[in-house]
Amino acid sequence: MTAKNNRTLRIEEDEREQLMRMVDGKSLIQGDLLDVLPTLPDGFAHLIIVDPPYNLPRNFGGNKFTACSPQQYEEYLRSWFYLLCDKLAPNGTLYMCGDWRCSSSMQRVIEERLTILNRITWQREKGRGAAHNWKNSMEDIWFAVKNPNDYYFNLDAVKQRRRVLAPYRQDGEPKDWEQTTEGRFRTTCPSNFWDDISVPFWSMPENTDHPTQKPEKLLAKLILASSKEGDMVFDPFLGSGTTAVVAEKLHRQYCGVELNPDYCLLAAKRLLLADTDKSIQGYADGVFWERHSGK
Repeated sequence: MTAKNNRTLRIEEDEREQLMRMVDGKSLIQGDLLDVLPTLPDGFAHLIIVDPPYNLPRNFGGNKFTACSPQQYEEYLRSWFYLLCDKLAPNGTLYMCGDWRCSSSMQRVIEERLTILNRITWQREKGRGAAHNWKNSMEDIWFAVKNPNDYYFNLDAVKQRRRVLAPYRQDGEPKDWEQTTEGRFRTTCPSNFWDDISVPFWSMPENTDHPTQKPEKLLAKLILASSKEGDMVFDPFLGSGTTAVVAEKLHRQYCGVELNPDYCLLAAKRLLLADTDKSIQGYADGVFWERHSGK
């Protein structure tokens, strides 16, 4: 039985025909990545965000991924990663998501073609505990560029607003913080550890049934930091469409490839909703707010 406040997005039968027309083979492409990549122009993407299957057994709507050895997983990555790098603009940026099991494999493969500038680690707020191990509550995002001397990064676009718990004053005036009607806050530069992300759950309107859906707030940070309005953002494993939706909300172009046709329809429905609702949970007034801030 579905909970009363469950807002998980699903496809109704009477919507399918309209949504299928949005899977146009240009911005939303349904197909196998290895078949699609050769049809895309080299250097067309200013920003590529990659969230591939991790080295875990997982069922993506009937498409099953089987865990394998690290060496086999690296060969799987190489089977499409080299082709993917050809689609990145000369001054482009690539982010790749992973977890502790596959992150080191990803690092090795990425460094074969790109220059890694950093590793972001973000805290997953939800997840099951482990009886005989530490609970897995972190994931990585590798930040890499084609040319370390020529890439775009907008620090001001990804500032964070944090509540000040121990305010310090100088000559009676606030030191590096401001008083607002909602409390005392400091606007800070982001680090490579993100503890302000809420993973989509059933009461959030962005939630879908995709098993590994990334939060819109997470993608917004990457897109704002590493692309300009009008730039092309490419996601080769689009899933339920979060990258495309956030790119649309932030006035970027987008292109996404997804194998599962039902996930393509979810992406299309979310893009329709984004036409009238540009909000991103946790991002307001040009800054990113702490988790559970009400923003």
